[in-house]
Amino acid sequence: MNDFLKNLNDILRYTFTSISTILIFLVLIFIFNLGLWWSLIISIGIGAFFFYKQNEANVANPKKRLRKVSAEKEAFYKSNGMSKDEIQFFRETMYAAKLQILTLEKNMHSVSKLTAIEQRNNTVHLAKSLFKEITEEPRRLNEVDKFLYVHLPSLVDLTNKYIEINLHEVKNKSTFEVLDQSATTIDEMCRLIAVDYVAFKSGDFDDMSLEVELAKKAIERDNGETNTIEDQEL
Repeated sequence: MNDFLKNLNDILRYTFTSISTILIFLVLIFIFNLGLWWSLIISIGIGAFFFYKQNEANVANPKKRLRKVSAEKEAFYKSNGMSKDEIQFFRETMYAAKLQILTLEKNMHSVSKLTAIEQRNNTVHLAKSLFKEITEEPRRLNEVDKFLYVHLPSLVDLTNKYIEINLHEVKNKSTFEVLDQSATTIDEMCRLIAVDYVAFKSGDFDDMSLEVELAKKAIERDNGETNTIEDQEL
């Protein structure tokens, strides 16, 4: 029931845009004469059932929702030396990661405690940025194994469980202790996401450091030449 209320907007959107649920509504109201409200309530209930079944299928088998790769994107993958099987594996992996990031974003903004952790660590932004970086450099997929297969799914699972426990109507001391421990673990996992991002971007940071050093030397050289010219003029 809690999940139903949390996803009500998505359920209503699905119900009123799905041909199946619209047909069910029309059958109920015109053939069975159930009336507007009963037909609407039953249609929304059936739409909710279909909505959750579709979400479960998408998570369990992401490639079902994968669109056919565009010619431009396929050319990009091939330019990176990827075979057909590697392209398919990469796309399935990244689609699964996309679903997890969207779930994480939703979770992090559903409870004030998780929102505070998110604001402190900027986790969703880092996860999205890392996702974008990987899609631009698909050959580096193996460098983010921990992010894709351990840290991100674990964080999603932890936030799901935190929200589930937090929604309990009756909470006792043990409940609050579990929530506190879970929040601490989530905070630590968020830091690991930041570590994943820094590790992936370490090459850029090294290049930036080198450029800064070169710029400093150039400034020192220019200042030295300027001082020499001023001394000559004096």
